[in-house]
Amino acid sequence: MDPIRNPYAPGAGQRPPELAGRDDELQAFAVVLERVARGRPERSVILTGLRGVGKTVLLNTLRSAAVRAGWGTGKLEARPDQDLRRPMAAALHQAVRELGHPHDDAVLQVLGVLKSFAQRATQPGARIRDRWNPGIDAPAIAGRADSGDIEIDLVELLTDAGGLVSDLGRGIAVFIDEMQDLGPADVSALCAATHEISQSGLPVIVVGAGLPHLPAVLSASKSYSERLFRYSRIGRLTPTAASCALSVPAEEEGAAWTPAALEAMYAVTGGYPYFIQAYGKAVWDAAASSPITDSDVAVGRPEAEAELAVGFFGSRFERATPAEREYLRAMVDAVPASAPDGSPEGVATADVARVLGRRPQSLSPARDSLLKKGLIYSAERGRIAFTVPHFGDYLRAHA
Repeated sequence: MDPIRNPYAPGAGQRPPELAGRDDELQAFAVVLERVARGRPERSVILTGLRGVGKTVLLNTLRSAAVRAGWGTGKLEARPDQDLRRPMAAALHQAVRELGHPHDDAVLQVLGVLKSFAQRATQPGARIRDRWNPGIDAPAIAGRADSGDIEIDLVELLTDAGGLVSDLGRGIAVFIDEMQDLGPADVSALCAATHEISQSGLPVIVVGAGLPHLPAVLSASKSYSERLFRYSRIGRLTPTAASCALSVPAEEEGAAWTPAALEAMYAVTGGYPYFIQAYGKAVWDAAASSPITDSDVAVGRPEAEAELAVGFFGSRFERATPAEREYLRAMVDAVPASAPDGSPEGVATADVARVLGRRPQSLSPARDSLLKKGLIYSAERGRIAFTVPHFGDYLRAHA
């Protein structure tokens, strides 16, 4: 098969040629946009799931839908080492610019508040070279969104931004990827601001994406967060959707997969979107001609697994210290071989300690560090699981 015409795209956050199995989420978001634009009460949206299930792709697709609806949009990616103020200022600045509001005075007013909010990211008394210029072409308006308290300031900022579009029949949407990496103060501020604009009926929504424990992070910050957001768990594709993700792009290139080949692909990928693209690319290149058969899957599989072992699994494993790697291996040993990645709820931390012959308290530093690095997550007290599907298989084979 011609590698130049290979349609599959195993990239980080790269939209696949066929976004299969996400119609429900797209339709639900279209309803949210229309309801908010009409002044109807609606919740913001949270997408959760393991790495490799397509959360970022879906987040970008939802943003594109908002842009087509005439909304102002901005996107940021949360990082553990950065607070929310600067990236939020940049995202909202972009959203206001996208709106193309007809009244310049109203826009300048909101941009002035936005500039005050952004400049508060610079500590008082900082040297000129350390001061951050947000690049907003409007004079800062003192006394609004510049108290230094992120919760107060974010509420005021989003309230003013919502007021800007309340009479346009459109809205503003802020998209936040890796939302679980926000600091506690920022999570609290975001929940409070989202709650305030929801109560006020303003056309502003937050669309977040993160790992499976994100709902627990939000709930720990504000008890009302479970009623504040519409949660959508993004998982692996059904066999039908996975076959569609493989077959439709192939058909557009004049090629096809045999039913046996599609079954074999689902068996090796588990229906996870990233793996479907990675194996699809390797098998396409390995196939001599169309239709692609299960024999071609067997030939291309080692190439896909070798690439995943280095780029997808290995890069994450290399980030772990020796003590952390020992903890990861013990997680695998704590479950039966018939459950490579453990049960859906993960494994008990007490069982990991038993495997290592240690007290659970002595393993807290390694566990906490792995949590911060995003290699494991804990959606339930006393239990942990891998954030990457099939990571247990990789550890058994390579570590």
